[in-house]
Amino acid sequence: MTPLQASSQAARVVAAPTTAEGPPTVQGKFFWTGGEKFYLRAVSYGPFAKASHGAQFPERDVVERDFGLIRDLGANTIRTFTVPPRWLLDRAEAHGLRVLVGIPWSQHVAFLDSSRVVAEIRDTIRRAVRDSARHRAVFAYMIGNEIPPDIVRWHGKERVEAFLHELRAEAKAIAPEALVSYANFPPTEYLDLAEIDFVSFNVYLHDEEAFRRYLGRLQNIASDRPLVLTEHGIDSHRLGAETQAEILAWQVRAAFESGVAGTCVFSWTDDWFTGGYHIDDWSFGLVTRDRKRKPAFHAVQAEFASDLPPALLKYPRVSVVICAYNAERTMRACLDSLRALRYPDYEVIVVNDGSTDGTRAIAERYAEFTLINQENRGLSVARNVGAARATGEIIAYTDSDCVVDPDWLTYLAYKFTEGGFVAVGGPNFPPPEESAIAAYVAAAPGGPTHVLLNDEVAEHIPGCNMAFTRDALAAVGGFEPIFAAAGDDVDLCWRLQNDCHVIGFSPAAMVWHFRRNTIRDYLKQQRGYGKAEALLYFKHPYRFNMLGQSRWLGRIYGDFTTSLFSRRPIIYSGTFGRGLFQTLYEPPSSLFAYLPFTLEWNVFGLMLIVAAVAAGKNVLLAIAPLAITLGSAAVSAMQAKIEPRYDDWRGRTIVAILIYLGPLLRSWERYRWRIKGLTSVERIRFAEPTQAPRIRWRGREFQLRYWSDSGQEKEALLDGVIRFLLPRKYLIAHDLGWSGWDVEIHRGIWAKSQVRVAVENHGGAKRLFNVRCAVKTSRAAKFALGGLAGLLGLGVYFLVPELLAVAVVLGVLTGLSVAYQSFVVGRVMYHVLEIVAQQIGLTAVEWRA
Repeated sequence: MTPLQASSQAARVVAAPTTAEGPPTVQGKFFWTGGEKFYLRAVSYGPFAKASHGAQFPERDVVERDFGLIRDLGANTIRTFTVPPRWLLDRAEAHGLRVLVGIPWSQHVAFLDSSRVVAEIRDTIRRAVRDSARHRAVFAYMIGNEIPPDIVRWHGKERVEAFLHELRAEAKAIAPEALVSYANFPPTEYLDLAEIDFVSFNVYLHDEEAFRRYLGRLQNIASDRPLVLTEHGIDSHRLGAETQAEILAWQVRAAFESGVAGTCVFSWTDDWFTGGYHIDDWSFGLVTRDRKRKPAFHAVQAEFASDLPPALLKYPRVSVVICAYNAERTMRACLDSLRALRYPDYEVIVVNDGSTDGTRAIAERYAEFTLINQENRGLSVARNVGAARATGEIIAYTDSDCVVDPDWLTYLAYKFTEGGFVAVGGPNFPPPEESAIAAYVAAAPGGPTHVLLNDEVAEHIPGCNMAFTRDALAAVGGFEPIFAAAGDDVDLCWRLQNDCHVIGFSPAAMVWHFRRNTIRDYLKQQRGYGKAEALLYFKHPYRFNMLGQSRWLGRIYGDFTTSLFSRRPIIYSGTFGRGLFQTLYEPPSSLFAYLPFTLEWNVFGLMLIVAAVAAGKNVLLAIAPLAITLGSAAVSAMQAKIEPRYDDWRGRTIVAILIYLGPLLRSWERYRWRIKGLTSVERIRFAEPTQAPRIRWRGREFQLRYWSDSGQEKEALLDGVIRFLLPRKYLIAHDLGWSGWDVEIHRGIWAKSQVRVAVENHGGAKRLFNVRCAVKTSRAAKFALGGLAGLLGLGVYFLVPELLAVAVVLGVLTGLSVAYQSFVVGRVMYHVLEIVAQQIGLTAVEWRA
């Protein structure tokens, strides 16, 4: 791809050009039309009793008056629950209104049990779309609304999802350019409708904190698509007109502050007809039945008149830092998007890290930006150089192969000012690609992504979309220079968390991130990630499992890889399926789920095949491990999101191959660089110790000493260790009065550590902590080594060479594994004790003879 092609491609993402009269388009988390973002400011319209014209809408003169009032409200869209006639669409267009066309069908019955009912539903969808297709007032089609949870439970989640996707296909077959969605609600939140164009939810929550929390959850469910609240409202009949106005005002404001693409107030009028009856004891309207404005009308009018996204009370100055190395392919698009940011107080600093292509020449055309040219010193150094030049109280980073949303900084700044975070990140999405191979690479896993502890707090934010307060970044010493190409963001996030800081996540602060556009570049990137993981291991060993893989506490978003050992998600439906919020719970990831994609598993499988062939045995059983891996890769590839124009069996095959090769290359590089690191002097700097441990090799233990002036006792340190390790799935045992240790920590099957603390009282609040950590062999290790010794003895006694060979090989491998795990356990506990001691305010004391 040439730089011109990259620039034009990115420009399409930024500007999302459509004609003002044409249909809206989806670009990431937002709608665009006429080259501008289009926020849905909507009210629901109906359902009504049939009028003289035969449709379920008011008389024409009432519709005319309603549309004038709705425009006066500041709304730009109405949502109907029945299909509007052509004349109503014409009047909506004349008033500058778009229409979310609801298509009603018999969703309250067990519809999938009757082929006749299914055929009628399909025909209903086709007729509704055909009657209004390509009308300029149509914003989108709603192919369903709130299928009852009992009906979903009766048919099964997968069957209902498949049917809704079929209805979406029916609509698209007639109107390919039209947007299609389904109005879901909390009792069936678990429905996974990956093919609909935007995510719609009806939400009725009257507590602001709960409302905002649930919006965060829905944003993560929506992932890379817009989220629209298709219903939210308050009954003034029961709660009063003033309460209705107050709640609707903060609901609209909270929705747009959370980054929704649109909101629809239920409803326009108290005139409501459903189930064959007028509803007289509910009053959700902004106007009364005779169209008199209620206080809620004026409250919503004020919110709809506000700028979007909502203005901040304070706009902190933000310094945006771009680090570039040979980035001419995407540099112009990146800087153009930064120039188009809608934020009142920001600067852009470009650090050209020794590029040898046209990167510098491109950057020099943007005179309003600060350009720093330096020799190639690596990504972390470049980021630190940019931070040193920054004048903002917030320093935001994105990559030179990214295109930012115009409101990127606004959504980041909102999280800083309202959430009190010291770091905030957002999602990154791959833009539409211009070649099939690039699309397949973009669909493969292993790219930069966020890891969330909950819907608002992140464990990791990727380097292409992250921001920090200037003070917090300086307090942890900036980025670690050893990470020259990757891993610097992970290291910084972990160090911030070790200092008890919390990292926020803003789902609307999005950037477009161009993935590697060739298979060779993708595999090179995976190797780079493997190296970074090896370097991270020496600094944060307690965050890795025994195979050297990162041990995340949160959920990795965008990771769809599935092995045949993976556990299926579970739906919480409540007693008798009556839960108001029915959630899909995903079991925590386990080592077995990732095992088929590890280098160790594949080497073991290859050895089985070689052994079977050498022994002349049947290889069918021997190929089972590799067959499981290849099957897992194929299943995962079927779940990948590939652009429809490139989606075919060849593409799925390529993605499956990348899913298989990526983890193997990362594993290989992890081992290679960990071996290098063990023999490198440079690894010492990773530990960041406050003291060197006093090691007693014979006793397989080390000792540390800490001083406290605040009267702390041993329980503070031990409790800190337990709280630090428990979320990371370490098995911890307490002393119950019968042991010589205080806590025992198990890591892996071969080794464990025992921590003992003695505190000296030096008068007043002065305390000296003596900490001893012994590394012990587990019972499983003793049993395995003992069994292999017995096997060796039998081989010697009965003179069986084959038995001797097996016992020797297995004994050596097991012994090396036990020794290695013991070393790792000791290293992990040293780091953990150092971190926890610093967290609770202890200072190191040097050992003296």
